[in-house]
Amino acid sequence: MPITNQQVTGYAFLRELYADGYFPDHVVDKGRAILLRLCERIEAERPKDLAALYALTDPATEEFNLLEAEFEAAGSEIETVAREAIGEDFWFIATSYGFAAADPERLIANRDW
Repeated sequence: MPITNQQVTGYAFLRELYADGYFPDHVVDKGRAILLRLCERIEAERPKDLAALYALTDPATEEFNLLEAEFEAAGSEIETVAREAIGEDFWFIATSYGFAAADPERLIANRDW
């Protein structure tokens, strides 16, 4: 399903990670794909409230938890810069879909990174 939200389609997800050679692009690409799938799910399921939104962000966060091993295998890790970039992109997604009241920490509450 193609993403229709114009804010999202014009947004450069994880740009800070792509700009930093410490983070391998092939792994960052997988993180970007997680975020785009989250957007697709939001558009398909149209969560009605924050609880429904968090029910979508939790599995996406779990996917990032699993991606940590791939960062480590490539000589990198989800550290401060990556944590902030990922968290900011989750927040961007929430606000782009009308959830300005979302708690940025709750969006990624089940993170291991």
